[in-house]
Amino acid sequence: MAPLTRFPIKGVIWYQGCSDAKSGLAYYTRMHELVKGWRKEWGRELPFYYVQLAAYQKATNDPAGGDGFTLLREAQLKAMDLPNTGMVCAIDIGMQNDIHPKNKLDIGERLALWALRDLYGKKDLEVSGPLFQSMEIRNGKAILTFSHAKGLMTAKKTGLGKPVPVNSKPAHFAIAGADKVWHWADAEIKGEQVILSSDKVKNPVAVRYAFRSYPDGVNMYNTAGLPMVPFRTDDWK
Repeated sequence: MAPLTRFPIKGVIWYQGCSDAKSGLAYYTRMHELVKGWRKEWGRELPFYYVQLAAYQKATNDPAGGDGFTLLREAQLKAMDLPNTGMVCAIDIGMQNDIHPKNKLDIGERLALWALRDLYGKKDLEVSGPLFQSMEIRNGKAILTFSHAKGLMTAKKTGLGKPVPVNSKPAHFAIAGADKVWHWADAEIKGEQVILSSDKVKNPVAVRYAFRSYPDGVNMYNTAGLPMVPFRTDDWK
């Protein structure tokens, strides 16, 4: 990159991480080093917009998850603590048998939202799917609150089309008690919150969403048609 630092650039878009899959949460440090290093060489705080790895590998049905790209995606999510950055979620457009998903249109459009809002004055644009903010345990239920959750809904996305609202239960939420045994959760949308419960978990302490390498059929979106970002509330190994 050194020869390019002579040229002024507006910002950076970045889609990488597959070759670092085994590094897991260490990728958080690598992202910090990359962004800070490039900013130092260009002499300014370059806007840096990047793509969280898409769904990939064979679909599984284990509510605990944690396979494949899950930890690297978590590292990418944590790296949003870098100022003047933005992350695109691609959990809904991956392919089980191709590490490079064919749908680049949605990737490009989602990256463009960040640039259009932050660099080109389109302040009314929504740039992210729902991001987990907090959890409250009440009467044996986990109540989850999100940012970027206007019009929170279940929807189905097919090909390059926009997600279409569907009358179905939120999928891919898992819940666990202090025993750290995971079970699929019953989920209900209430405004901009999601309420989780399970008759197998009387006193929940942690939840996970789409915390698998290929969570087949994710269906959580906001009204802008952007997918909920995978997350977990625990740090269990």
